[in-house]
Amino acid sequence: MTPEQVQALIAQILPCEQLDVEGDGHHFYATIVSSQFEGKGLLARHRLINDGLKSYLDSGELHALSMRATLTPAEFALRQ
Repeated sequence: MTPEQVQALIAQILPCEQLDVEGDGHHFYATIVSSQFEGKGLLARHRLINDGLKSYLDSGELHALSMRATLTPAEFALRQ
């Protein structure tokens, strides 16, 4: 799986204002900015993504995804 494929899978789970995925084919690192994270804590944000990718993670097709950041647009703007 490529970073672009992982990015496309995440984009199917929820609309993203910003989405960056890097990786080497086995381990991927994502920064995800979405208004869907409004009102959700960190674990709920990660669960939303992991639940959407469950079949890929369970099958081993997607080996590992580390979420560097799961931010709302306002949180992302504060980091800029």
